Amino acid sequence: MITCYLRYEIDPTKIGEFEHYARLWIPLVERFGGTHHGYFLPHEGASDIAVALFSFDNLAAYERYRERAANDAECQAAFAYAERTRCIRRYERSFMRPVFDAPAPQESFVV
Repeated sequence: MITCYLRYEIDPTKIGEFEHYARLWIPLVERFGGTHHGYFLPHEGASDIAVALFSFDNLAAYERYRERAANDAECQAAFAYAERTRCIRRYERSFMRPVFDAPAPQESFVV
């Protein structure tokens, strides 16, 4: 599994518009086979940073999602909404692999 971490720099005067944009994408990612873990909006601290996390089985599945989204009318409408409202200033995309359980206990080392 890979998790896409999106860090957005948003216009803090347009948080409502960004939240609408976020709500558009959650079902779209899931429709194309991903698991959306949510958008995280400013609360305390920086007022212009938001984060989104969603996962796919592997990088190939993510790439298929990107290809399908590029040709999907609802995805294009979501992109157009962000452009029209200018709620996103910029974003960065990183890929991570999750760790869900603790490793097996290891023997202690004596020095």
